[in-house]
Amino acid sequence: MSTQVALVFVLTFIIHLISTLAFALRIAGVRTGRIAVSLALFNVLVLVSRTSNTFQGPLLAKHVERNIIGGRMEGAEWDFRWLLLAATLATLVGGLLVPTFQRLFTRAIGTFSVHRSVPRLLLRAVTPVGLRALREATSIPAKENLTRMSLRRAPLRIVVYNVVSTSLITVGVLSSLYAGYLNPELRVTANNMSPVINGLSTILLFIYIDPHLSIMSDDVAGGRATDAEYRRFVTLLVVSRLAGTLLAQLLLVPAARVIVFVARSL
Repeated sequence: MSTQVALVFVLTFIIHLISTLAFALRIAGVRTGRIAVSLALFNVLVLVSRTSNTFQGPLLAKHVERNIIGGRMEGAEWDFRWLLLAATLATLVGGLLVPTFQRLFTRAIGTFSVHRSVPRLLLRAVTPVGLRALREATSIPAKENLTRMSLRRAPLRIVVYNVVSTSLITVGVLSSLYAGYLNPELRVTANNMSPVINGLSTILLFIYIDPHLSIMSDDVAGGRATDAEYRRFVTLLVVSRLAGTLLAQLLLVPAARVIVFVARSL
């Protein structure tokens, strides 16, 4: 693994870790009843994720360009396999850290409500008080959240949409760059088709998945659903997200071939 690929591996891990830990912030918002404040803190997580995503694409694109120009095609697929593995590992780690970060975010929401300053909140996180809070909040996922998962509050279609959405957003940029190896002459066209794949993922997320999660958040706040049901629903989303990153491994090459076909047809 080259230095550039290793750096992209770390960035990919950060992106998917933050995306998974966002569920912990949802739980914290519901538990505290401060959903609007939790959304403000969620935007901070999105900022970190988007910043990592900004560097991920160009770094990997440069690596691909150098390999194509140098004629180093052998083993190129495994660079992308490693990056998809980073997404899976990050989702797994993030799922295990959800209980810990749910407690941390609950404290962060309370602190933010008092100081009303994101920079002050971030500075407080690295103080002895913040580090002690991290130690006290450390927890492992409850076994019941896994053994009692149910589709009653999470229709099967939402779970399937989450698997598909995650797989598309995970493989979108990678498959478009890998398409450059399959047809170097059209690599620029192929690379510019990644927003199409990501767009399909975004449609599923914002039309089906996120509204359902928001409605259930309101149900918990209104007493129409229990906190335990909400946690099990989030666990189901994390598990389906993990399945989506595994599905991305299967979609990498077929998606790249489809991109090449479309690029030739334009």
